[in-house]
Amino acid sequence: MREDCFYVIAEYSTSHWLQNLRKTPEVAVRVAKQEFLARARIVSPESESELHGSVEELSRQKYGWGEGTIVELNPVVEK
Repeated sequence: MREDCFYVIAEYSTSHWLQNLRKTPEVAVRVAKQEFLARARIVSPESESELHGSVEELSRQKYGWGEGTIVELNPVVEK
């Protein structure tokens, strides 16, 4: 989690879940026992190189890899 957003990495840009969120970015997320609604978006390596690089590096440190399509999950705050 970074600045109230979660980040996941799709190893393959052809992953079905990644194709689905490109069409419908509103998603339901479960982290441990917490469930929430979020808006998903792909982090551009070109226009958001600092964020993209930071997420890649954190992933490498924790999991040993960080290559792929980075997706930001921004929790929706219900009114």
